[in-house]
Amino acid sequence: MIQQTLVLIKPDSIARGLIGEIIKRFEQRGLKIVGLKMIKPNKNLAEKHYTETITKKHGKHVRDSLLNYLTSSPVIAIAVQGSNAVELVRKITGSTFPGEADIGTIRGDFAHVSKFYMKDKNKPDNLIHASENKEDAKKELALWFSLDEIQDYKLAAETFIF
Repeated sequence: MIQQTLVLIKPDSIARGLIGEIIKRFEQRGLKIVGLKMIKPNKNLAEKHYTETITKKHGKHVRDSLLNYLTSSPVIAIAVQGSNAVELVRKITGSTFPGEADIGTIRGDFAHVSKFYMKDKNKPDNLIHASENKEDAKKELALWFSLDEIQDYKLAAETFIF
């Protein structure tokens, strides 16, 4: 099933010069970039992305930390499309907690802090965001992209695959 999902390359990835490497990981797996932009999220956008659900699950301090982090510097918003894109992007990204991410995933290869460090230092730096499920992907894409910012085109490989 062809799906679209949202990826955010977060401030720590940008500061470390990992944009190209991260995009390459998705393209190498046959996923297609159908939307791409750099944006410095304002508080309103960040609050719509990290909703009160975060507060209920993890506490106000976690949400506040995420909001501060997301609004601290530009991010790269990417609309990714492909077969089972939501699940595949999550696999490529790795565990939310970098110290638990498998080697070969983006977080496993480039982020090495434990969840205890993240919580102790109140630093949610984990390189990247990927929509958790199809429902979140739909909501998040609508939040970060307008319809005219999502492009439709064919990759050369699509001629042979689909």
